[in-house]
Amino acid sequence: MRKFAPYNRALRLDGRKRPMTFQTILFDVTAGAARLTLNRPDKLNSFTGLMHQEIRAALTDLESRQDMRVLLITGAGRGFCAGQDLADPSFADVDNLDAAETLERNYNPLLLRLRRLPMPVVCAVNGVAAGAGANFALAADLVIASQSASFMQAFSRIALIPDAGGTYVLPRLAGMARAMAWSMLAEPVSAEQAQATGLIWKCVPDDKFTAEVDALVQRLSQAPTRALALIKKALYASIDNDYPTQLKLEANLQREAGQSADFREGVKAFLEKRPARFTGR
Repeated sequence: MRKFAPYNRALRLDGRKRPMTFQTILFDVTAGAARLTLNRPDKLNSFTGLMHQEIRAALTDLESRQDMRVLLITGAGRGFCAGQDLADPSFADVDNLDAAETLERNYNPLLLRLRRLPMPVVCAVNGVAAGAGANFALAADLVIASQSASFMQAFSRIALIPDAGGTYVLPRLAGMARAMAWSMLAEPVSAEQAQATGLIWKCVPDDKFTAEVDALVQRLSQAPTRALALIKKALYASIDNDYPTQLKLEANLQREAGQSADFREGVKAFLEKRPARFTGR
């Protein structure tokens, strides 16, 4: 089973002249795969301005690489992410707070960036995912959760609405009735319930979670990455397209897929009755 090697090359954060090591995340890479770990376990990996800055730097490095074929996002310690850290200095003056500012500056660009990333994004939810942390997880292409994990739209508890894409993904994944109740009542949703209602792809027993996540990442790191990126593009577009528009998009994307080296390899492997050796190109 593939093990992740520490990523030691220093990265520059935007606007800084000297390299600095990450303080709030871990970013590890191995052949074909990258792992981004939210790393504030004492605060249940809640978001801060610095964490957003460091995630942006990691994604910039990921996007510059030609060999990366899958991104795994997970959390350190007993939780995945408790959402926005309300103790962050940017929230100090609550009387004059613009609650949209951090969305427009940090969360919204991050979520759009993950959606556009030309490779599968897997989120391994290892514990509680609450507020923006839950919706950050649900922005991934494949969400796999440990049996003891849970999801909670905690916003109404502090008189806010679900953000970080919550009002978009919840009705589409689990239906309006559940989206409304989960958002208004702010009650936790177990990983098992999340799988049963279509909120996530898979719930895995805790003792098998790490092995299953590693196997999934290894499988995706050897898959036809370009084709998976086109699948991702087509499926997300289908949510808002009408039928004729989607059929046209399928034809255009299939034309692109059919010009790839992986398509030629796939057909050759099929005819030769052997496993395909995809390169992601």
